[in-house]
Amino acid sequence: MSQLVIEGLKKRFGPVAALDGLSLEVKRAELLVILGPSGCGKTTLLRSIAGLERPDAGEIWLEGELVFSAARRIFLPPHRRRVGIVFQNYALWPHLNVFSNVAYPLRVKRFSKHEIRRRVGEMLKLVRLEGLERRYPHELSAGQQQRVALARALVMEPCLLLLDEPLSNLDAKLREELREELKRIQRKTGITTVHVTHDQGEAMALSDRIGVMDSGKLIQIGPPAEVYQKPHNEFVAKFVGASNLLFGDVKEQDGQRSLLLQGGLELPLSGEMKLPPGPALLLIRPEEITISRNGPGLGATVKSATYLGNALEYRLTIGGLELQVRTDPMQIFNVGERIFLQIRRATPIRARRPEQG
Repeated sequence: MSQLVIEGLKKRFGPVAALDGLSLEVKRAELLVILGPSGCGKTTLLRSIAGLERPDAGEIWLEGELVFSAARRIFLPPHRRRVGIVFQNYALWPHLNVFSNVAYPLRVKRFSKHEIRRRVGEMLKLVRLEGLERRYPHELSAGQQQRVALARALVMEPCLLLLDEPLSNLDAKLREELREELKRIQRKTGITTVHVTHDQGEAMALSDRIGVMDSGKLIQIGPPAEVYQKPHNEFVAKFVGASNLLFGDVKEQDGQRSLLLQGGLELPLSGEMKLPPGPALLLIRPEEITISRNGPGLGATVKSATYLGNALEYRLTIGGLELQVRTDPMQIFNVGERIFLQIRRATPIRARRPEQG
């Protein structure tokens, strides 16, 4: 059953279409990550779901209830939508301690003192902040502040949790730790969650499904592996993961396939790739290229080498072509060295032939 259904949502800010006919369904207990560059409409989408923004067109359904319809002139205000939201800056009250920050929405709704103590206690235990009830936001680390904001969003037992880049202000190590915490809490509570980010690693690590946005449109949605391995178009291929995008003609001779590029350069392709002959735009991930000193394969030169810890990233040149390759960190080649490459796997992209300049 779908917890959230969005149909044909549109929102313009002057000449800019922040949402351009966007439709989406989120299943109950699902963690959906909306991934896209800055300015693509991610935050406008969250604010529209929460009732903090009024779209120009479309409909929004929450738990089967119509909470917004431009055509029917329906607009449920935020406090009636049972939606929890965590903002990028956490938006904690600086003059209230941890307990009072988390309790604030319960007090506004006039819950009993006993119920407030019970719910706040449960939430602080859930986010592992027991014992810090009397501290103020300035006495907390960034990670602890984020957990307070999350506890406050969950204390009203919402039907939907919205996360607006809550990890973007944290350092890399803490971001990784809290990523796992978010996943743990979401799995334990079973709350349906929509999380927006521009960080592809975060999207891959957290999501049940990823939705890729660009210019107010949802370009592709699916499990992380599917979005990474089978991007629908050039934008998704470039935005999700490192990529080599090559346009040419797939040729086959004596059972051997190759990609013929402009200038006559011919790249050998693995025989396992069932690519039909003809024009093709191919996505080749850096890890799908193997390189060696003694062949077989096509000759290339190492232009640069970058140590990434768990991998080595090489830039290779073949004539006027440059390819990005990632190998095991123990597979070491020198800049300027002549090597040989083979392409293990290439994915055809549904895209038009690039215009000639």
